[in-house]
Parts: sequence; structure tokens; C-alpha cells
Amino acid sequence: MTPLADLAYLFGGVFLTNGIPHFVSGVTGRPFQSPFATPPGEGLSSATINALWGFANFFVAYLLIIRVGRFDLHAPDNALAFGIGVLAMGVISARLFGRFHGGDLAGKD
Repeated sequence: MTPLADLAYLFGGVFLTNGIPHFVSGVTGRPFQSPFATPPGEGLSSATINALWGFANFFVAYLLIIRVGRFDLHAPDNALAFGIGVLAMGVISARLFGRFHGGDLAGKD
């Protein structure tokens, strides 16, 4: 596969992973940080905003993973690019949102 497609799969993993906490917070009726809050990324947005933002992230992930090239989870380069995107966004989210939700454990990470 081309490096451009693998880059799309990496960012597809990022967007998919970013959509999960927003969508889950939204559908469970809980406010959560979003880029639309004040201050952006720190203030809380409504559950509805988060459900919509999570879905928008899923849609972008779909476009990047399914509509670019021919994604094959059995192809090592495709799976690695996607997995790196998922892992990177997972760690970034844990660091950013952990300080708001008790996951930081007093800054020891």
C-alpha cells in the first residue's frame, strides 16, 4: 500500500479513538470536554454535543479507513498504521482527560 494510504489509516485510528469517549459520554447523558466548550477542550459540553462530535469523528474515521485505498486488517502495514493511530490517541486522551477525571493520579504519570 502507499505511504499516503497508511497515513490515512493512522489518522483513521486517531479519529475513531477520539470519537469513542465523546460518543459514549453523549449516549449515556454525561457532559464531557470538547472543542466546543469554553475553554476549548477543558470546559464541559452537553451530552448532545458530545454524541454529535463523537459521530462526526466516526464519520471521518470511516472516510479515512474505508474510502482511502483498500484497507486490509490482515496487511501488516495497514494494521500497524491503524494501531499506531489508536494507541497514540489513546495515550494522548488518557493524559489530557485524566487530569479532569482522576486518571492522572496526582501527576505521577
